[in-house]
Amino acid sequence: MHLNSYASITPAESAPRRAIQCIAPARVNLLGEHTDYTGGLVLPMAIPFVTQATVSPREDGFYSFTSELFPETLTLSRDDRSNARGQWTDYPVGVLRKLQERGIEPPSFDLHLAGNVPFGAGVSSSASVEVASAMAMLALSSAQLSIEGIAVLCQRAENEYVESPCGIMDQFVITAARAGHALLLDTRSLTYEHLPMNKGSLAETQIVVCNSMVKHSVATGEYGMRRKESEEGQAVIIKKFGVRDLGDSTLQQLESAKSEMSDASFRRCRHIITDNARVREAKQAMFAGDPIAFGKLMLEGHISERDDFECSCEEVDFLVETATSLPGCFGARLTGGGFGGSTVSLVERSHAEAFLTALKAAYQKHFNITADAYVCDAVDGAMLRNASVKQVER
Repeated sequence: MHLNSYASITPAESAPRRAIQCIAPARVNLLGEHTDYTGGLVLPMAIPFVTQATVSPREDGFYSFTSELFPETLTLSRDDRSNARGQWTDYPVGVLRKLQERGIEPPSFDLHLAGNVPFGAGVSSSASVEVASAMAMLALSSAQLSIEGIAVLCQRAENEYVESPCGIMDQFVITAARAGHALLLDTRSLTYEHLPMNKGSLAETQIVVCNSMVKHSVATGEYGMRRKESEEGQAVIIKKFGVRDLGDSTLQQLESAKSEMSDASFRRCRHIITDNARVREAKQAMFAGDPIAFGKLMLEGHISERDDFECSCEEVDFLVETATSLPGCFGARLTGGGFGGSTVSLVERSHAEAFLTALKAAYQKHFNITADAYVCDAVDGAMLRNASVKQVER
């Protein structure tokens, strides 16, 4: 089931003459981690933190980028095509570049970013910035793109301009999410379905996000290495069985190809194949409104990330183990790229605040680290939140 997508159109001759504000949420992933660059399934949801992109027209032929969160500012001429600078401005500038490549040339503007999305917490602050910026630039240009168009454009900005090898999940769910639902996305076909978080006993639960406040220094290099190992194993299976990618692969195929790949590639691929299966099972649990079954899958997913994908760490493992020992918790797991970042726990609504307090206290006592934690319900994505922006003043 799809939201109503915008059709792609060319920019209008005249642009709005007022400031336009667009917002995009953050996200957490409930299941299907590190599957989105091998044609797999993911199950994220949008959470109630936002990036606000305010774009104002200017008359001098320049683009400027400012933020209330970072001191660096940047002003570029409209014909500038310089490379990334290694600072926060790379994310909105990358979006601008990809719009220009599509033939959408926004008029001169000041773009100012604000918001409350935690950085380095595994909730995709970068994709939130990209989607908010894209929607603001599109509105100023009187141009529209589909959900898929916005998500792919923002992913390409991060892959090709920022040069970060992310998959499509973050940008897609931030654009397409629906309140009260998680988003099941097939990352190969970009077909998607909104799955209920508000059905049966599942309606009496909330997601508690806990930021470990650590990001280990190996994260960037190890993420790239995990992706390389996954793709090397995938290449063996494609050659041996003629499948399109790991999204079509089975554990039986993987086992029969084990001798032809490294042990690391085998275990990375095993995580991806089993996590795809967990997403399929989660769909059944969600339509049944069954938090026990859903929570069990979340915990199994964490164990797979910890042991097969090896992207967890001591602090995150402690948070998951502690969470699952507390009253009202059905399951917990690492969310995001790993090597630190956040956990997500499925918790009975009536226990959520007490759970949060107890989890933070245990973490503080064990590591002497004060974690940030938030009780979250699933919220709308940027397309629904910014629907009124289509009606711009002339």
